[in-house]
Amino acid sequence: MATATPAWGPKDKHRLLNTRLPRVDAPDKTTGAAKYTYDVRVPGMLFARFLRCPYPHAKVASLDLSPALKLPGVVAAIPAVTANQAGPQEIMFEGYPVAAVAAETSEQADDAIHAIAIKYDILPFVITREQAIAPGAPQVFPNDPAVHGNLRPGNSRAATVDLDAAFGKCDAVIEAEYRTPLLAHACLESHGVVVDYSGGTTATVYSSTQGTSGIPRDSSRELGLAIGNVTGIVQYMGGGFGSKGGSIGIEGLLACRLSKAAKRPVKLMVTRKDEFTMTGNGHGGWQKFKAGATKDGKCAAIQVTQHLLGGIGRGSVAAQPYLYEFAASHNDSFSVHTNTDPTRPLRAPGNPPACFAIESMMDELAYKLNLDPLEFRKKNLSDLTFHRQLDRGAKEIGWERRNPVPGAWPGVLKRGFGCGVGNWGGGGRGGNVVTLKISRDGEVSPACGTQDLGTGTRTYIVAIVAEELGLEMSDVHESIGDTRLGNASNSGGSATAASVAPVVKSAAFKARQIIAAAVAPLLGAQPDDVVFADRTVSGNGKTLTWKQACAALPATGISVQGDFIAALSSNRTHGASFAEVEVDTETGHVQAIKMVHVQDCGLALNRLACESQINGGMVQGVGMALYEGRIDDARLGMMLNSSFMDYKMPGCMEMPEFVPIIDDGDERNAVVGLGEPPCIPPTAAIANAVHNACGVRVRDLPITPDKILMGLMQLQKG
Repeated sequence: MATATPAWGPKDKHRLLNTRLPRVDAPDKTTGAAKYTYDVRVPGMLFARFLRCPYPHAKVASLDLSPALKLPGVVAAIPAVTANQAGPQEIMFEGYPVAAVAAETSEQADDAIHAIAIKYDILPFVITREQAIAPGAPQVFPNDPAVHGNLRPGNSRAATVDLDAAFGKCDAVIEAEYRTPLLAHACLESHGVVVDYSGGTTATVYSSTQGTSGIPRDSSRELGLAIGNVTGIVQYMGGGFGSKGGSIGIEGLLACRLSKAAKRPVKLMVTRKDEFTMTGNGHGGWQKFKAGATKDGKCAAIQVTQHLLGGIGRGSVAAQPYLYEFAASHNDSFSVHTNTDPTRPLRAPGNPPACFAIESMMDELAYKLNLDPLEFRKKNLSDLTFHRQLDRGAKEIGWERRNPVPGAWPGVLKRGFGCGVGNWGGGGRGGNVVTLKISRDGEVSPACGTQDLGTGTRTYIVAIVAEELGLEMSDVHESIGDTRLGNASNSGGSATAASVAPVVKSAAFKARQIIAAAVAPLLGAQPDDVVFADRTVSGNGKTLTWKQACAALPATGISVQGDFIAALSSNRTHGASFAEVEVDTETGHVQAIKMVHVQDCGLALNRLACESQINGGMVQGVGMALYEGRIDDARLGMMLNSSFMDYKMPGCMEMPEFVPIIDDGDERNAVVGLGEPPCIPPTAAIANAVHNACGVRVRDLPITPDKILMGLMQLQKG
């Protein structure tokens, strides 16, 4: 019986949804047929490159592009200056583009940027937090009255009770500082744009972006075209993790200007060096804690100072005490400005650093009180979802094998166990257009302008439509990533699935109602009694094949648009991570052995994709905990590890056993975004496991062998 409004139906009754579905785009990706922006080639296309400033703070004293224009193959060269820029251009960080060229080949473009004659006036700079807060330090924003020195006050939370009195009641107090470095997004496909414009009144712009719908707006402004005459396309993209949250970026703006100047298509894909130095960092932070608890395991008081490392941006670290409940708490937050490129969102921006700090501190309090860290957490989390997840994860990791005494595991190779929890939003929002067309010959074509970041958007669009209409996934042929298909919201905040899926469901539901009304007279049944299953449409004991049913539609078929139905999505996720690690006390090497993450997400549209997302979060947790971090020369203002040779990330040899667990105890029958939550607590779980293994508490990420060995030496000295 059809319902009056779309509903997902019981979780355990789905034929496709909430099962493990192979991705519909897997064949194209594995065979190389999938076309990324990097793969786009159009007739007459030029190749573009940036000239980047090598200094963290400077002014362009003189710029002469004529030597570049004299080289073979060079067609256009432009300064990277905004249209309203007056006077010498001030450069605020190393890597900022000062000019761009377009040539017949990428090699000729490389030669051209080296031929540009440019002189700089080098200005004072600060690179590290310590430099920035030192007395008399050069000011990044000297004319901003909101910035004091290089500190910009943030969102502080004052204690509502007497903090000193609350600390006086504590049986254990911890004072510690926790540091997390700036991180690189390390997208496999770098930022980049192809502007297919040869003069005239129309253009097509391909961009590796998380915001397809913004491409026409930003490109048309630079090309001087009507916004409706620019088409934006993102068929496939090689990762963004938040760094591609705009539409075309500065690389796109300059590509448009070059294309307009040359009246030819231009391809500007950012080089890997460019990617590291000018496309933004993930958020880092310094957090100073004083926290106390009573001997019965209840958190009593906490005082926190947070410095958010945002470069010339403001940075982001979630407010403390994060998820834990303290009787009294006080938080002072400041952005620390430095001459480094501004931070951009990186998968759950600001949450992994906050989670690492508070979870480390909670661990330290638990050990000081001689309490099980798992039970100590549960005592200070009133949300019972976390209790359920912690118990489930503890069972899977084998928490009972944990040695309660840090470093007491026998032998040189010491095992340790740690845990942590995190939360995120993941709710849906309106603004996405989904059109479903069904032809008289049975062709089913859902279309949406949204991009697929690699998270499986194509697959769940197909699955929702196929299940609603009783078809197989191979019967449904989706189109996405094209602005001609209608507006789509940016992919950010884990909101895409929760925003798009309800609209797809609505469109499929409307189509089913139209078809049911068309075939009901043929079946001698009421429309509400028509059943769609097994590629057939039936009722009153009669059955039509899908194509026979569609033949009853008008000659032009049908086309419906879905509505965003808020009840089909929900908000807020919970997750619990566990880690088992092995620490070599002779070399300081840390190897993650096993990781478990328990995650809720309401209705899992595709369990295989959800498990993949959870695994991806744990991989990034391993990277943040043990390997990753931007390294700068504070005296020269240069990034020292701006390549995949030097920026260390975990590879296949560093991978532990991963156990992704979808929390089916979550009874919400609605879609909640899952992209970001699984990467929040894994770092903290690993850090806590390292301490449990060898007794060394590393408060400054990443946890490298030198820090382990130095910590062991300090332990030996008592």
